[in-house]
Amino acid sequence: DFEPGATYEHRPGRTINEADNTWFTLLTMNQHPIHFDAEYARHSEFGRPLVVSTLTLSLLVGMSVSDVSQKAIANLGWDRIRLPKPVFVGDTLYAESTVLDKRESKSRPDQGIVSIRTLGRNQRDEVVCEFERTMLVMKRGNDLEARAARRFAKRAGARRRDGAPRARDERCREREREAGPRVGALGR
Repeated sequence: DFEPGATYEHRPGRTINEADNTWFTLLTMNQHPIHFDAEYARHSEFGRPLVVSTLTLSLLVGMSVSDVSQKAIANLGWDRIRLPKPVFVGDTLYAESTVLDKRESKSRPDQGIVSIRTLGRNQRDEVVCEFERTMLVMKRGNDLEARAARRFAKRAGARRRDGAPRARDERCREREREAGPRVGALGR
């Protein structure tokens, strides 16, 4: 249950290494040399490559998932994203989120809308990123997970007729029996 004013510390922290920055920069097609050309960056005001800001944002969002959005249905948006200090390879990020608001969804009676503010700090306790995020979440009593689990179990044939779970090998043998002999299969 979310309550406005509640704060969640997201641990563990995450130290950013050079591969993280290079791979994320290339993956997202950000070709600015300040992120991966050490010689170029040496001549900038920072004197070394910057961690691409979208990696910083992504890590902080990811760090918050287990505490605030593991059971969310959808992210509805991010607002007021600020990057007040640079992040460099070797920095360790820590995050915390505070619940700003919660309300019931007007169109979905078994769901609610929660807004949080996340602060990301480095190892020197400097705020390097802050943002607000709004999520659609399940309200108490929403049986989405139970329905999904039943549907998966039914499709996978994960239960015997008596309701006990079936072992994977047993399910495979049953499918093979139902399919009949395979043409050209060894040993058949």
